[in-house]
Amino acid sequence: MKCITRKEKGFTLIELLVVIAILGILAAVVVPNVSRFMNKGHKEANETELKNVRLAVTAMLADAEAGTLDDDYTDVQTLAEVQGVSAGSGAYTLDDYLDVDDQLKCSYDIGSDGTVTQDCG
Repeated sequence: MKCITRKEKGFTLIELLVVIAILGILAAVVVPNVSRFMNKGHKEANETELKNVRLAVTAMLADAEAGTLDDDYTDVQTLAEVQGVSAGSGAYTLDDYLDVDDQLKCSYDIGSDGTVTQDCG
């Protein structure tokens, strides 16, 4: 049987438990903050997208010089739906003013007067 001498190196059980407790406390503090920052980022991204859609509609109306869109549009989200939003009897379409790869994060209702409302639900 081997005798344990004091010169052997290693961690004691108490030291390991202290490290685990510290890691647990750090995780309890960090995880809620990370999810809060992620939610804040999503909210800000949605607000930015709404501003971009409103700016694109305003620019399209200014170029069309008509002051109104060709129709009221509801649930605009995909690229095809963005291409369908028009002014000036179809001469101007929203996709010329708004860069959409595949679809928007939220859906939008766009009134013929240019009012834009967002639904991210």
